Amino acid sequence: MFLLDRYIITKYLSAFLVMILLFIPIGILVDVAEKIDKFKEKEVPFSELVAYYFDFTLYFSNMLFPIFLFLAVIWFTSKMANNTEVIAMLSSGISFTRFLRPYLLAAGLIAIVSFFGGMYVVPKSNEGFNDFKYKYISRTKARETTQLYKQINAHEFVYVSNYNPVRKRANNFSLERFENNELVTKITANTIRWIHRDSTFRLSTYVKRTFREDTELLETTSRKDTLFDFAIDELAPVTYKAETLNFGELNAFIEKERQSGSKLINAHLLVRHKRWSLPLSAFVLTIIAVAMSSFKRRGGMGVNLAFGITLGFLYIFFDKIFSVMVLKANFNPMLAAWLPLILFGSLALYLLNYAKR
Repeated sequence: MFLLDRYIITKYLSAFLVMILLFIPIGILVDVAEKIDKFKEKEVPFSELVAYYFDFTLYFSNMLFPIFLFLAVIWFTSKMANNTEVIAMLSSGISFTRFLRPYLLAAGLIAIVSFFGGMYVVPKSNEGFNDFKYKYISRTKARETTQLYKQINAHEFVYVSNYNPVRKRANNFSLERFENNELVTKITANTIRWIHRDSTFRLSTYVKRTFREDTELLETTSRKDTLFDFAIDELAPVTYKAETLNFGELNAFIEKERQSGSKLINAHLLVRHKRWSLPLSAFVLTIIAVAMSSFKRRGGMGVNLAFGITLGFLYIFFDKIFSVMVLKANFNPMLAAWLPLILFGSLALYLLNYAKR
């Protein structure tokens, strides 16, 4: 039986590699064709293009690896079925569950690589990919820069009307400090700006009010250099920040964003849940692919591939729909990440029982 396992695992991994090597160059060519006018218009340096497409390769592979895996399993299993190899294996006395074991072993290997890649390698590529996109391609902003309100620690709250990330400057700054649910200090300024060379904040038209029982102390000055318990970019982190952080950094970032009352918290939670759900999709899609393609069909491999492509796009469709619902309709991020897997997992169990019969 060891020879059977090695035979199927080798075919699985080689077919998966072929799918990646086939579709990644196609994806790059399509992306170049779509964006070449913008590259020329913005005069993008060649070195940045090379770095972008390296990051694009990892980003694209991580996002679509379940589909590559799905099509690879359908392809080589259908080929085995058409050559009556599957019938010969099952006729030798092994059960369908035993026949499925090497598929799950190979899927487990890919899931492990995907998990650690998604947690520690791909985030760095996501950062380069998104930085390039918002710098040269996208017309939308990478940050929310107006009407910003954040809780920076257990006692202090910050508000600015707008923030300029290039100049590191915000307007209509206000910082309020509460103790025992009572306002004890309020600082306001027309502008606040980060002075990098001095590592300080510079406030213009600075006003500080300190409240002590029935007394109010007032301090004013035209300019004030001081320190605060936050970084200037924390006022408006980039919307894709969670995608660029490794496992430990992401957990710390989400906890900080939760405490600050960030309105992007659901999007960050969705990123974390997907890092766990995506590798597990390898098992679900493998079971579906084997159950669909392990027997001969009228029409041969083409019918199986057509079913596979249809189901693959349905999986992507559900995944994207639920993600949009999180961002636009405040849908639960955990459900959004896991529902496609639950739905297709149910389909996998049904098809598996049908294949066993």
